[in-house]
Amino acid sequence: MSMIQAEGLTFSYPGSPDPVFQDAAFQIDTRWRLGLIGRNGRGKTTLLRLLMGEFPHGGSLVSPSAFNFFPSPVRSPDRLTVEVLEELCPEAEGWRFPKELSLLGVAEEALWRPFSTLSGGERTKVLLAALFLREGRFPLIDEPTNHLDAQGRELAAAYLRRQRGFILVSHDRRFLDGCVDHILALNRSDIQVQAGNYSSWKENFDRLQQFEEAKNERLQKDVRRLQKAARRTSVWSDRVEASKIGAYDKGFVGHKSAKMMKRAKALEARQEKALEEKRELLQNREAAEALKLSPLAHHARRLVSCSDLTLWYGERKVCGPLRFSLEQGERIALEGPNGSGKSSLLKLLMGQDVRYEGSLSLAPGLKISYVPQDTSFLRGSLGDFILERGIDESLFKAILRKLGFSREQFGRSLEDCSGGQRKKVLIAASLCESAHLYVWDEPLNFIDIGSRLQIEELLGKFAPTMVFVEHDRAFQEAAATRVVPL
Repeated sequence: MSMIQAEGLTFSYPGSPDPVFQDAAFQIDTRWRLGLIGRNGRGKTTLLRLLMGEFPHGGSLVSPSAFNFFPSPVRSPDRLTVEVLEELCPEAEGWRFPKELSLLGVAEEALWRPFSTLSGGERTKVLLAALFLREGRFPLIDEPTNHLDAQGRELAAAYLRRQRGFILVSHDRRFLDGCVDHILALNRSDIQVQAGNYSSWKENFDRLQQFEEAKNERLQKDVRRLQKAARRTSVWSDRVEASKIGAYDKGFVGHKSAKMMKRAKALEARQEKALEEKRELLQNREAAEALKLSPLAHHARRLVSCSDLTLWYGERKVCGPLRFSLEQGERIALEGPNGSGKSSLLKLLMGQDVRYEGSLSLAPGLKISYVPQDTSFLRGSLGDFILERGIDESLFKAILRKLGFSREQFGRSLEDCSGGQRKKVLIAASLCESAHLYVWDEPLNFIDIGSRLQIEELLGKFAPTMVFVEHDRAFQEAAATRVVPL
């Protein structure tokens, strides 16, 4: 058994007033398939980078082996995929390349295509295979599901179950349940390591929070009762002390007063002990406030209708013919493998230039709010973004705060924000917009589990009309009223 051990781990980014880690301590067995979870900004990717030795830090971080990081940078992506693999894992024998790729559902012919021509999902699978073809290095995997469709995620989870040990950052609950046997949680006040998958960790975490909430309520009642008793005893003591004036036996009265004061002090000590216990409770409770939305009602019951709709990408037909309609209050999830035209259909709904045949009709005067899949276009400050979108600044920032943004992060440029933070910016902007129809294209990429649960609750409560693409099975089942396969 070999362990990765952290003791007194302390790290802050230059110029940041808040440490990412402060005297953190944990140990990990390298045989574990470990899921690393926590809200955006808690330091999951930072921890992987610290393990890679990329940043100086305080305290100790000791490992028995070197690390390998996913996703690996690919130099010259125009080369053949087989050449990319030969560079990333030179010690691996060539016959292993098609074998590993077949386990991930990638055809052997992909090896003889330029890496740059592969789909996002194929590239992810190739780099995942390369990670485990490098022997003697412990794998660190940072969010591998963002370009994988539902089937790709199932294949990747099955592939990871075959591996001996790794650390995996993912926000997909089903994916974590399908491939990890331990969880390391970066909580609000501590770091917790537990055996089991995500669901068992969440069940235990919720049970502990419920226990602490019940104990907190009891302690609050005890504190209020002790405060009343202490005040009552103090008043009695003062009255007894006052009765010494003119009393025949002042010694007896003084003794009685001292006993009353001693009782008051004991009550104060018990009260302070109860308050101290109370302060120790609920330190990891995530104060996730409910989100709000103001969808518009349209005079037409049916907002979208299509018949014999076929979509094209260049000269290639990607999907169709499709026939479906969307009525107010429905939330349609588009489902299909990568390249089946899901994003193209959403862009067509937005009026973008997408080649198609057949008929598509939208209700007149339809107001649509759009969350694109890509966030790379975000530049400049949040203030610039607010002005460009024409949204209410106070509402926008309030939503970001509810989604876990700190006030310090409001001053960052969007280029310096993490992938999850940039996605939250787009979702918050959409939630600021009153619309008849919400069109969201893979909104949860890089988004933490806590925020996913908030968004699920929002959609269930306000029931906006929506068409969306999302490969997180748990979210799709919670949010969609209907699935349209492509």
